[in-house]
Amino acid sequence: MRSAVIGSVMLAAACAVVAQAAAQETQLKKSDLPPAVQRTADAQSQGATVRSYSSEMEQGKLEYEVALTVNGRSRNVTIAPDGSLLEIEDEVALAELPAAVRTGLEAKAAPGTITKVESITKHGMLVAYEAQVRTGGKRSEIQVGPDGQPLAHEE
Repeated sequence: MRSAVIGSVMLAAACAVVAQAAAQETQLKKSDLPPAVQRTADAQSQGATVRSYSSEMEQGKLEYEVALTVNGRSRNVTIAPDGSLLEIEDEVALAELPAAVRTGLEAKAAPGTITKVESITKHGMLVAYEAQVRTGGKRSEIQVGPDGQPLAHEE
């Protein structure tokens, strides 16, 4: 009986964590975006296919994200409520990366397999590359700087 109660409590706690994570990102329609965010989203989505609009709280601040497809690759654009562009994540083929970046990511990913790479640009400056890694059945993310070296902090 006691183990059933403990199991129920653990299941409820896990569900609460999942619900909280899901509640942080809200799917939106373009018409839900503030006018300044709409203008930036329109400018950034020219020539692209819009997959979705969303908002979420990031470190206590509201941010909007536009998920795009550009030339068959993903692009995620993060916009502040005032319409300023915060971050762009662009999918990059592993083979197209500078050698030092590819080497740095592969070293950090070992023994896992890199499944996707994105460049991260903030305020118009390339700040990092981020890779999704699969090791066995687990997935994780790793980052290196634009020179392929480890970062002092994650972007």
